[in-house]
Amino acid sequence: MMASASVLIVDDEHLARERLQRMLTDEADYEVVAEAAHGRAGVEQAALHKPDIVLLDIRMPGMDGIEAAQHLLQMEQPPAVIFCTAYDEYALDAFEVNAVGYVLKPVRREQLLRRLQHAKRLTESQLAAIVPETSTRTHISARTRLGLEVIPVDSISHFMADQKYVTAFFDGREVVIEDPLKSLEQEFPGQLLRVHRNCLVALAAIEGLQSNRGGGQLKLRDVDDTVAVSRRHMGSVKKALTRL
Repeated sequence: MMASASVLIVDDEHLARERLQRMLTDEADYEVVAEAAHGRAGVEQAALHKPDIVLLDIRMPGMDGIEAAQHLLQMEQPPAVIFCTAYDEYALDAFEVNAVGYVLKPVRREQLLRRLQHAKRLTESQLAAIVPETSTRTHISARTRLGLEVIPVDSISHFMADQKYVTAFFDGREVVIEDPLKSLEQEFPGQLLRVHRNCLVALAAIEGLQSNRGGGQLKLRDVDDTVAVSRRHMGSVKKALTRL
């Protein structure tokens, strides 16, 4: 006898989670192992329970379902994802064309069971094809000894590259991430500033700049050590600071 597939439900509406849970209560093929009320909690629950399938709402405050799916793809064994959406027909075209699983709200039991039966793991190219061009992540994901962690971008003071590794510094901690500095710089142009070929800093974290003949040193919020500014980047750093 085959084991039932484990399911995680992620939706910011309690009644929506309750409705999905109720639809699956008597289904021997599926077992709801956890629920979450927002994207970040959903990623954390997925890292903890390692579900086979995630039923994922899209429009949620904070981290939405599309970004949550991006982080889920970073797991060692990513779950299959079925988006629960109230999107209009034009947005749904993107899901259809790119073979992405979804159910329409209000969810009907027959539709849900049909999608669950054909649930497939998302690929990065499928997800990238439905991410809005203006979409910017609110969190960075990292594999640590605690599992898959999601770190709010607003809490990160700076990123430092050392050969092929990039380290994010936040809240007195540091973790190695997979994102290269160049892609981070392009994704967060209004938040991150290049101060050295191997360093990006968060504009909001800058507390002061001390110049010297070879460049300068930045004092960052809640960071003991200063961060070096290269001579090449001093002009853009000073210009950015005048706008703060």
